[in-house]
Amino acid sequence: MTDRYSEIDGVIAYIHQHIYDPLPLSRLAGYAGYSPYHFTRIFKERIGLSPQYYVSSLRLQKAKDLLLRTNLSVRDIALEIGQQSLGTFTTRFTERVGVTPSRFRNSAMQADNLFHSLQKLSDWPTSHPASNQHARIEGTVHAEVPFEGIILIGLFAKPIPEGLPLYGTLISSLGDFCFTGVKPGTYYLMATSVSWGMKAMDFLLPHTTLRARLKEPIIVKPYSSVPRQHVTLHAPRPDDPPILISLLLLMNNFLNRTIQHSKR
Repeated sequence: MTDRYSEIDGVIAYIHQHIYDPLPLSRLAGYAGYSPYHFTRIFKERIGLSPQYYVSSLRLQKAKDLLLRTNLSVRDIALEIGQQSLGTFTTRFTERVGVTPSRFRNSAMQADNLFHSLQKLSDWPTSHPASNQHARIEGTVHAEVPFEGIILIGLFAKPIPEGLPLYGTLISSLGDFCFTGVKPGTYYLMATSVSWGMKAMDFLLPHTTLRARLKEPIIVKPYSSVPRQHVTLHAPRPDDPPILISLLLLMNNFLNRTIQHSKR
């Protein structure tokens, strides 16, 4: 973990404490003692996101919590996180979490069944079909602490795990992963884990799951190879972006692909 711009840690704590208050850029920059321009530059360099995008991400994370832990209506939750328009809230939530607020609220019933299906899966896909088109990205997932469970890993368009990954998979343990047919572009590699002992709420609201992300983007160029990647799962850190994408959705998509593959 870098100590560069360590004062940003104080700003992050301040954002968490005041997440339901208006948090314009001027207020955050003033708290840090910088001009808005300079503050935005160092915040983005440290976190990977602009201050306002980070705040909106945390608010959507709060919305996920409220959907599962309270009986507030979706409209009231939108107002609670400062979103006046129910339509805008629903659209943003759906884009960045991958399902509508209502579907997310009702996903707890499905979560345990799906997780048990993954636990019973004996035939995890291990073969990676050769692809002459586009790049192949291979790597290894390590962990700072002992871990047994599944790892969800993906290449995202932004340095935050939101929306469906452009390329994503699940692996059944620490070790190797591979993405094939990766088109030229800029990608952010991020991963999180779900240990076998977890309950549905632990991965529907993944605040404590181990996670990993490469600070630098992976740049894929036509007709060139990509170096092998190494990521290390660690306990959540203050400067990690929230995991917005529904892990249940990723599990479900993976299970469906695996079932279809086994029928061929």
